[in-house]
Amino acid sequence: MNPEHVLVPYQCADLPSGPWLIFAPHADDETFGMGGALRLAADQGIDTHVVVLTDGALGGDSVDAAQTAALVQTRQQELGAACTLLGVSQNDTWDQPDRGLDLAPALIERITTAIADTGAGTVFFPGALELHPDHRMTAQLVWLAAQQLQRRAWRGPLPQFWSYEISVQSPVNRLVDITPVLATKQEAMAVYASQNSQNNYPELILALNTARTFSLPASVSHAEAFYHYSDAELGGSLHAATQAAVARYFAVPETKV
Repeated sequence: MNPEHVLVPYQCADLPSGPWLIFAPHADDETFGMGGALRLAADQGIDTHVVVLTDGALGGDSVDAAQTAALVQTRQQELGAACTLLGVSQNDTWDQPDRGLDLAPALIERITTAIADTGAGTVFFPGALELHPDHRMTAQLVWLAAQQLQRRAWRGPLPQFWSYEISVQSPVNRLVDITPVLATKQEAMAVYASQNSQNNYPELILALNTARTFSLPASVSHAEAFYHYSDAELGGSLHAATQAAVARYFAVPETKV
């Protein structure tokens, strides 16, 4: 079977080129998934732009329209506070329904336009093996937007496309050491009181970040994990790219004669 280094990096990665454009399904996913990387980027002078696709109306215990409207407003306020802590240059919330994302051509075009208008050097989206349907649908939407950009005349290089983990481990090929900014990520996660009352999310995220240090030096206490997709991978389907990444867990390396 393939050895461990084929499946997971044994060294920390440098941050990719900016500006960064991060697509998050809900307010909090950008912080839970890559809050450490966002703070590191800000400290290195990289502009970061966060787009939250849904209104987050189902992320609480609302029972009527007034409570739902209040929750949406609260989540936007929490997003702003978290982004301030993480040094995010700009954040925006779109109006897609929570748990209602689909492959609408107009939404794919809106994402494509946002990438072009931002002049992004790197675009981030959730991993394909996330559990929440909005997370997986966001990955599909950004993937199709990337393919639209590939098909169009484009001046200069296309952005890099990186997926990030939010709630579960996925195949990855980049690990970012967030040890120096861990306290700031914890502070930003704590901002999301409306969501943390639903579950012990910060503890779960920190456990995931700790687990991702398995292959790294002992000096790295917490890491965030990403997958950097090649242009060749982006030319096919997200399904195919994910299958190929998972297949490495079962492959037997060729022996040299």
